Amino acid sequence: MLASCLMAGCGNKELEKESARLMSMYGENLALPAQDSVAAYSVKTYNGYYIGKATDSVLSYKGIPYAQPPVGRLRWHAPEPAPASNDVWQAYYFGKSAIQSKDIGCLGSLYPQSEDCLTLNVWTAQNDSASLGNRPVMVYIHGGSYGWGGSSDPMFDGHNLVKAHPDIILVTINYRLGIFGFLDLSTLKGGEDYAESANLGLLDQIEALKWVQKNIAAFGGNPDNVTIFGESAGGGSVSLLPLIDRSKGLFRRVIAESGSVALTSSRKQAEELTDLVVKETGIDNVEGLMELSQDQLAELSRKVDAHNRFPMRDGKLIPLDPYKAYREGKARDIDFMTGTNSDEANYWIGGMGGIIPFKIAINVWYENIMQELPTSERETCNRFTDDYSKGRTWGRVEFITDLMFRTPSTFTARCHAESGGRTYNYYWTKASTLPHRGACHTVELPYVFGNLNENRYTGNNINPKLSATVQRMWTNFARTGDPSIEGHAWPEYNDSTLETMVIGDTLKVESDILGDQYAVIAPLADLYISPLHDNISLNVPYVHIMAGWVLLSIAVIVVIVVVVRKSVRKCKRNQRSDMAS
Repeated sequence: MLASCLMAGCGNKELEKESARLMSMYGENLALPAQDSVAAYSVKTYNGYYIGKATDSVLSYKGIPYAQPPVGRLRWHAPEPAPASNDVWQAYYFGKSAIQSKDIGCLGSLYPQSEDCLTLNVWTAQNDSASLGNRPVMVYIHGGSYGWGGSSDPMFDGHNLVKAHPDIILVTINYRLGIFGFLDLSTLKGGEDYAESANLGLLDQIEALKWVQKNIAAFGGNPDNVTIFGESAGGGSVSLLPLIDRSKGLFRRVIAESGSVALTSSRKQAEELTDLVVKETGIDNVEGLMELSQDQLAELSRKVDAHNRFPMRDGKLIPLDPYKAYREGKARDIDFMTGTNSDEANYWIGGMGGIIPFKIAINVWYENIMQELPTSERETCNRFTDDYSKGRTWGRVEFITDLMFRTPSTFTARCHAESGGRTYNYYWTKASTLPHRGACHTVELPYVFGNLNENRYTGNNINPKLSATVQRMWTNFARTGDPSIEGHAWPEYNDSTLETMVIGDTLKVESDILGDQYAVIAPLADLYISPLHDNISLNVPYVHIMAGWVLLSIAVIVVIVVVVRKSVRKCKRNQRSDMAS
């Protein structure tokens, strides 16, 4: 979930309602007496005994710390493993969300927040003892533009997925967000010891995966069969992690939903956020920032959150050219499944206040993008949008969906397949019932998790049969590396066939979907144009034309008013003349 993670049509009452729902889920996991280590649903991990809860034959363990709290001297440093322990703890409640602005579109933001946020949650079936110790593990990384969200979001609750597929273990994680997880401090005074601060959120994810390797067998899972999956920024995360040396051996498969390596920042873009933090605080050194309290940093986070940055392509942790790394086989040993939704950009209709503001904003955004391109590329893109069957504005919406999501995802799939990596591609077309949304960003998530009542993106038309089919595909990929299921063979994606699974009211395989659009936009991939739009300029032709129409409209209204007034005065004079005669 990208940009400001805003949601359509939700006023204060809806915010209050959802805040109350999230707060009702909150609780503190308490320490228990040592003798409770043998209690029902107790699991021994290297950092303690954790007591879970059973519901409908599914065991849940929530709020387990996988690293030391990143506070005090550990703030803005790589995570350190949670210390070994034999203490006994409840695991009844989700850990606190990372610090962020509250936003109805990312319900994890409405849960209590803290710098001490590095926790994870595990769901495993109580029965099915035959698979115990060999269960495939799926680790979900939430989205939210690397600045919002949390594992407490009810959409990501793992109960229904594990109940339907009891041989699967599901893990969801929290990681640092915004200025706590993706702020480059290396350029400030004293920043030499903070060279990795721009990518801490990814390092948190790696630490969580290390915890899974050490402990998941105690829950019945197979540490040699781990699939990481995520959506939006989570899809970006799971696309980047195979390229990071420190993550090698921590997972076997990847499912990237509506997110790719395009969701990254250059060093220059990262510096823009750092400069803004210095401007807001008046502090140009790391020592001074370290002295700020959590509350002070939370307020700073709210002030600058429109400028949040994605992971930085630093050439050290993350390659300067992730596509090239995929093409050269950096992730060749990883089974890779990726895909996007047909109407990704329509997600922003809600955040922009409705269809009319959305159309205006899209036109302004598009023309800002054009200013970044060579003249020849602009001409090609303008022909693409001008010739679009639904009109130029919707052509520009389609262009942004392609540029930000579909083409980077497809390009990554092609690079991985070219290197010899096992690759699968999907294209989601099942639409929301919300006005104008279509198959927008995030619409597939309730289907994947089986949480069909979480319909803030889908509307009320969720198809339970489709949800069951999608879950079978996702979990079969986690089991075997092949998402094919009975009745729906899903071929591998490669350069010769370009076969993609189309997921809608019906399922079918098509070759080279929207290949003509891909041909237009693929040459722009290496520009890494992503949804960082905090510096949008209004000095573009669309705004000039709109301003001209507004001024013309005002002029016409003024002329009409003058003419009407003259007519009224003339009528009054005529009336007085008639009365006088």
